[in-house]
Amino acid sequence: MRNTEEIINALREIYDPDLHKDIVSLGFIKDVKVDSKKAYIKIELTTPACPVRDKIKDEAIEKIKKLGFDEVQVEMTAQVSKHINQQKDLLLPNVKNTIAIASGKGGVGKSTVAVNIAVSLALDGAEVGLIDADVYGPNVPIMLGANEKPTLTPDGKKIEPVEKYGVKLISIGLLLDDPDTALIWRGPIASGAIKQFMTDVEWGELDYLIFDLPPGTGDIQLTLVQTIPLTGAVIVTTPQDVALADVRKAIKMFQKVNVPILGIIENMSYFICPHCGQRDDIFDHGGGKKASEKFNVPFLGEIPINTRIRISGDSGKPVPVAYPDTEEAKIIKEISRKLAARISIVNFKQQAMPKIEIKL
Repeated sequence: MRNTEEIINALREIYDPDLHKDIVSLGFIKDVKVDSKKAYIKIELTTPACPVRDKIKDEAIEKIKKLGFDEVQVEMTAQVSKHINQQKDLLLPNVKNTIAIASGKGGVGKSTVAVNIAVSLALDGAEVGLIDADVYGPNVPIMLGANEKPTLTPDGKKIEPVEKYGVKLISIGLLLDDPDTALIWRGPIASGAIKQFMTDVEWGELDYLIFDLPPGTGDIQLTLVQTIPLTGAVIVTTPQDVALADVRKAIKMFQKVNVPILGIIENMSYFICPHCGQRDDIFDHGGGKKASEKFNVPFLGEIPINTRIRISGDSGKPVPVAYPDTEEAKIIKEISRKLAARISIVNFKQQAMPKIEIKL
């Protein structure tokens, strides 16, 4: 019979490919039990959406069986890492991470990406909230099929967010009596409304709070990103080379306020003919990848353009819910898991930085 120390030493050979350390040093091993020829191990990852979750589990079983155990049970759990930010903890004390989904210009499908990523993370087991920060074009309620009015908490002090597909949502579109009302607000008023969405809504415990920002990089967008305490931002673009200019503007905007770029997503990347299966790069191809290489930021993936994605947005049933077994659903899930991994990396690096004490 092998002892627990031998099991732990064997598990030291398994490395997290994103954090570049073994899972024992990272503190992922939460429990080890041995009973004759049986072994039980509990591994806790930094997100339920970990893209290498199954790989780590299979490696653990394989290595422990080599020690002579006939039966190996590996329980995989997750505790999402928290971004440390004094402003965020003041405004959103129960929210671990805040992510902006942004674009350098309109028409790239930013809201579609934000909604589908939020739902995909929720389906993976994360606690997710979504703030529709695009007060001028609040389309998120339509895409989530949410049309009910938010209610107040029992004490009447806060607003209860609407919940759809496991995602808690707040949007100005849910609060307007006339959905066709056009809001004519300057930047400070818009940012004030978003701040209220953070402080006056009962979010509860959240792993990820996603902000669907208005498109562009003008004064309003800059005011918003200065107001929102962000873990990082995701830039959505389209494949054309001309999109590079818009990505550059978006990246510079976030750099100005010291917000890390978590990655670039290329939307409407290509079209697969449903009849013959031929691929057609309608809007060219590779602009997002080129942008990620040019600006040295991660490339999270390519989302195709097709009828199912359009139908899901119009019908209020996101792709991972309406078409869970399709290729586009798998792509969105992979992108959301890469994003979760990037957030874990940012938080890990932040916590690993040496603390500097200044003595006066």
